Parts: sequence; structure tokens; C-alpha cells
Amino acid sequence: MQPKFRELRDEFRAVLGSRLPDILLPPLVFLLANGLWGLNAAMVAALGLSAVIGVLRWRRGESLRYALAGVGSVLLAIGLAWGLGRAEGYFLPGLVNGALTVALCGLSLLIKRPLTAWSSFIARRWPLEWYWHDRVRPAYTETTLLWLVFFGGKLWWQISLYRAASADTLAWVQTLTGWPALVILLIVTYLYGTWRLKTLGGPSVEEFKTGAPSPWQSQQRGF
Repeated sequence: MQPKFRELRDEFRAVLGSRLPDILLPPLVFLLANGLWGLNAAMVAALGLSAVIGVLRWRRGESLRYALAGVGSVLLAIGLAWGLGRAEGYFLPGLVNGALTVALCGLSLLIKRPLTAWSSFIARRWPLEWYWHDRVRPAYTETTLLWLVFFGGKLWWQISLYRAASADTLAWVQTLTGWPALVILLIVTYLYGTWRLKTLGGPSVEEFKTGAPSPWQSQQRGF
């Protein structure tokens, strides 16, 4: 196995985990049931599947937090679909989440505290001050710009479909631009980010912690 592939596998195993069924399956079941039996049946089918996934996770001893989060998100989506009387309402939470992500990307760039740096800090708990180093921060600024373009384009597309009341197309677009596209985005972010850190020549996390003088070896793994 190639070292870079192994590195990517190790880095993203925690991101992918076993949570894909919670995200992918309920919207697809909702879409199919809505086309076959109508909105009410679709809501029942999506909620039932989400509950089954939650129970299976609980019986396997997995975190109850993920099980409850999966059921809760489907309940919220179903509530909106029922309240609006439109199948497209099921996908409204995803639109709101996308809008918040775009807003956070833009705001973080304005205040020069890029969102990808915060994401990395939450996951890795590296010293927060390291991310703001003049020869580290540009890598996170540039990857946050990439995120802004991706999530902004995705949001525009989905809003267009929502306004056109195209539930079927919206379901497929939200699914395909969800985890499949997000995984690709994270891979590109990681590959570009690690390369950019090396070209910037800033300190690695350990060099920053120990106050090592330049020239630095830079961060060789992890972003």
C-alpha cells in the first residue's frame, strides 16, 4: 500500500466512521417512498428506518449520541415537510446547514481566522496559536476559500431546486453532494493543505511547542 494512500486512510477513517447509513439511507428511502406512496408514507418510512439504525447502533454498543442525532435530524426534517405540506421541506435543514457553513467560511476569512483551522483544532487539539502563525495560516486561508466555493455552489444549486419544487432532483443532488462530495473535498483539502504547509516553511506543531528557531522542518503529516 502506498504511503500517501495509507496516510489518507488513517486520517479519514475517523471522519467516515460508520455514520454513512444515518446520512445517506433515510433521504433515499424518503425519496422512493414519496414517489410510490406519497408524502405521509415517505415520512413514516424515513423515520422508521432512522429508528432501526439507531436501535442497531445502540445494540452494538456504539455511541448513543450518534443514534439520537440521526433520529433527531430525521424528525426535524419530517416536521418541516409535514408543516409545509411539501416533500421539499424534508431537505430544508440541509439548506439551512449549508447556509450556515457558507456564512462561517466567509466570516472566518474576514476576521483572518479560517474555518479549516478551527475544524483542525477541534479534531486534533493542536495549539490554537500555531494556526495563526504567519507561515501556517495561509494554508488554512486557502483551503477555507476552497470550502467557500464548494459550499456556496452547492447551496445555490439546492436553493434553485427547492424553489422549483423539484423534490426528486433535490434529493439526489443533496445525497451526491453530501458525503461522496464531502469526502473528495476533505481529501483535496488534506493533500493541498499538507503540501502548502511544507512550501510555506513554517514550524511544525512540535517545533512551535518547543520554540525551535528557524529554519523549520514544517508539518510533515496532518492538517
